[in-house]
Amino acid sequence: MRRVNMHEAKTQLSQLVAEAARGQSFVICKAGRPMVQVSAITEAVHRSRLGWLRGRCSVPDDFDRLI
Repeated sequence: MRRVNMHEAKTQLSQLVAEAARGQSFVICKAGRPMVQVSAITEAVHRSRLGWLRGRCSVPDDFDRLI
């Protein structure tokens, strides 16, 4: 896996992110020590949050009735 020092990561961030999005993961190092691994997010993370409580709670029929 490609190793990139912190300075290079800061100056070439856009290019490195584009490479990671294409599947070329890399590691950012500080003083020669690996700190973080950067890789593309899989499609499973992009799920919709709509309806996530469906079936777990209920709303009374008169919840919007004026007093």
